[in-house]
Amino acid sequence: MNTSNTSSTSSGGIRIEGLRKVYGKGDSAVVALKNVNLVVAPGEVVGLVGPSGSGKSTLLKCLGAIIEPTSGRMTLGSDVIYDNGWKVADLRALRRDRIGFIFQAPYLIPFLDVTDNVALLPMLAGVANITARARALELLTALDVQHRAKADPSQLSGGEQQRVSIARALANRPPVILADEPTAPLDSERALGVMRILNQMAIQAHTAIIVVTHDEKIIPTFKRIYHIRDGQTVEEAGEGRAL
Repeated sequence: MNTSNTSSTSSGGIRIEGLRKVYGKGDSAVVALKNVNLVVAPGEVVGLVGPSGSGKSTLLKCLGAIIEPTSGRMTLGSDVIYDNGWKVADLRALRRDRIGFIFQAPYLIPFLDVTDNVALLPMLAGVANITARARALELLTALDVQHRAKADPSQLSGGEQQRVSIARALANRPPVILADEPTAPLDSERALGVMRILNQMAIQAHTAIIVVTHDEKIIPTFKRIYHIRDGQTVEEAGEGRAL
């Protein structure tokens, strides 16, 4: 683990120590994660790469509080959320308020317009309608899709839909965003555009972002990369090409 970044997570970011996940028991047990150590500082976008079956999806689900690890420790900012057991009473609220998700497919709600798609999570968290919609418009403007604010998702291009999904992930100002193959369906220009946006948003919102990817087009953009092999992580410096 790169300890040089550890102190920077004291007011945000992610820290994972010795994370392990085993499916099943006895002779049928499958060890998906053996000893995962990972640090992502606020304002940083880090790549997570590895072959199919290496444990990437399992790690992302553990980080997103979707499945429970078997052992280890996970810290979000200054809060320990898992330490050989969940330390958070309401995992649903944790996912809603502190973790943003971006997927390969945008998964926008087809019967809501763009603004309502982005404003929905804050409203579910108790934010007033007018405040949530103002926040949505602010994000849409930052992502240069404000002109689509009243459009239905079906009227958007693929790149526009992905920008709206990024706005939705940022709507509750989460300290962490987990992006699962966010550029896979996009051509090179749009893929690099998404990475440019993620890096800008990470810095502006002081957000720690993990991008799981097989997309060779964007791997050179990361300053740091975690390779996951046989359930274990190995960190290496990336190229960090300017976007």
